Amino acid sequence: MPTEIRRSVCPYDCPDTCGLLVEVEDGRAMRVSGDPEHPFTRGTLCPKMLHYEKTAHSPLRLTTPLVRIGPKGKGEFRAATWNEAVAIIAARWREIISGYGAEAILPYSYAGTMGLVHRNCGHAFFHRLGASRLDRTICSPAKEAGWKAIMGDTPSPHPDEVAESDLVILWGINAAATNIHFLHGVRETRKRGAQVWLIDTYETPTAAAADRVILSRPGSDGALALGMMHVIAREGLIDKAFVEERIQGFAELAEQILPGYPPERVSAITGVPASVIEDMARCYARAQAPFIRLGSGLSRYGNGAMTVRTICALPALVGAYGKRGGGLLASTSTGAAFAMKEVTREDFMLRPTRIVNMNRLGHALTELSDPPVKSLYVYHSNPASVTPDQNAILRGLARNDLFTVVHDRFMTDTARWADVVLPACSSLETGDVYRAYGTYCIQRAWPAIPPVGESRSNWDTFAFLAEAMGFDEPYFSQTEEEIIEHLVAIPAPMRDGIDLARFEEGKGVELPLAPDAPRTFRTPSGKVEILNHREPEPLPRHLPTHEEEGNLPLMLMTAPTLYALNASFYEQDELRERQGGMRLMVNPVEAGTRGIGDGERVIACNERGKVEFTLAVTDRVPPGVAVAEGVWWSEHAPGDRTVNALTSQRLTDRGNGSTFYDTRIEVKKAR
Repeated sequence: MPTEIRRSVCPYDCPDTCGLLVEVEDGRAMRVSGDPEHPFTRGTLCPKMLHYEKTAHSPLRLTTPLVRIGPKGKGEFRAATWNEAVAIIAARWREIISGYGAEAILPYSYAGTMGLVHRNCGHAFFHRLGASRLDRTICSPAKEAGWKAIMGDTPSPHPDEVAESDLVILWGINAAATNIHFLHGVRETRKRGAQVWLIDTYETPTAAAADRVILSRPGSDGALALGMMHVIAREGLIDKAFVEERIQGFAELAEQILPGYPPERVSAITGVPASVIEDMARCYARAQAPFIRLGSGLSRYGNGAMTVRTICALPALVGAYGKRGGGLLASTSTGAAFAMKEVTREDFMLRPTRIVNMNRLGHALTELSDPPVKSLYVYHSNPASVTPDQNAILRGLARNDLFTVVHDRFMTDTARWADVVLPACSSLETGDVYRAYGTYCIQRAWPAIPPVGESRSNWDTFAFLAEAMGFDEPYFSQTEEEIIEHLVAIPAPMRDGIDLARFEEGKGVELPLAPDAPRTFRTPSGKVEILNHREPEPLPRHLPTHEEEGNLPLMLMTAPTLYALNASFYEQDELRERQGGMRLMVNPVEAGTRGIGDGERVIACNERGKVEFTLAVTDRVPPGVAVAEGVWWSEHAPGDRTVNALTSQRLTDRGNGSTFYDTRIEVKKAR
């Protein structure tokens, strides 16, 4: 058979949303490479996606439905047909609905696929069923809340504008792992003489792209921004015209807040020397067009939204929001590009049902009542690995009265606890529409290969379940192609002016962004709203984290790795090997005081759990911090638990987000 080249899109939860070229022979993906015609990713891929064909055709792929025959958690199943598996699910759900009501059924999903149809089509099914709704806030809702408090609906600048900056600050973002294509513009502007700073809690691989690395204590980034603003205001380095004409509340900030954050006090909070804070402030204020690329990790603390809000105030003082190549990029808002209500169908709900926060799944499975959760349906997520407070979740999954269904490509840690497992398609086996959240690109994809084994897409699975439950709405009888065609046929002002021919060819295209859109402030006042009376706290200030006064000595960073994305890609042996095992990184000082050495087995522990790691001693991590990169599958872990046995179900100050980084631990030698 001749080789065919088919276009596709990376489906994973990454801001870049890379364009792919898939070489297909006889229905099998032989090679995956970057699409050089993609307007942002330009033909390059991260290490994770270089061999995506190994994921699509992994020998670990589930290829038939499975029904549990052994104890929960043992992963003992027998093969079943789709008809049998769906009949079992429908019968159990009818029984649960009869005894407890449909709200006793809880869906659980997040961003295992970012395709707009397959990620979101389950909403319509569960709305029609009357199930509990899931508050999907595990990633960065606090970041969004912080941006909106200052900037409202103002769009972020185009990421390529960074090439016009003379000072780039990579603030709390390990771009080498999570936003690799943004570094293209960073490298270009650095070649032309721009300075690049990295501000983070430890020296990540992104430090190689920076001229200067500033390490601040976990959760203290807002205080650092306030310290810089204190110096800028004190030394008269503000852009007076911009402040007077385009900012609401600078006088109140300068009078009520900034006097409380002199460099000496901020140094005590952040660990950054006062002289460095002063130098940072002066360099930032004197730059012609300073550009901040803001990560999401710093929003995953109890003070996350306020931290983001405070950092977002900083560019306003020097007028950076009014300059090309300046300002702040948190994420791009492309949600208005497609009419997602046509997919999610909230109108199917007979009444609003209860909402369960996904970060508190452990609580939902073990304590929630009226009604209790009697069935959990998991799709494109792996909560036993990726969700906070792993031990609470496993206690819930172990309940004999909990009926759990998992739809996935692999026998994940969650699937091992399921009563029924359904085989899912990879993105190469489905069509969909994608929109980026770190660029202004959209792209349509068609299936590149047929489904592997008996795997079915989310759309086809929910259509099958709808039929079994007796739903007769025409929505559920559409094919995947029909719902996609319906979605792209609905006009949206945000798509006006796109290269429609390229889009219909399956190529990545950019949504038009007016040149001055990031500099036209979409707030109620039309100004940058440093003072916002709609917020519980009208002005930005530093708030403590949950663990600021915690008893244990080390703050744990559950950080991204170059070779995995959360719990994805652990099916590829080469990528696991490149991580070097499930490691905990600490500073030599911390290792020395505990009498533990590089390569030793250690136990990280707190009140929620104990996790075994291999120790990595490195001066890339400052004292007082421990770093665990990646979210490992338990079968590859040194012990029987992984990193989220240590994280908590506590939420952020705004947005009800996760607080993965707001965790303290102790470390000791494993016995």
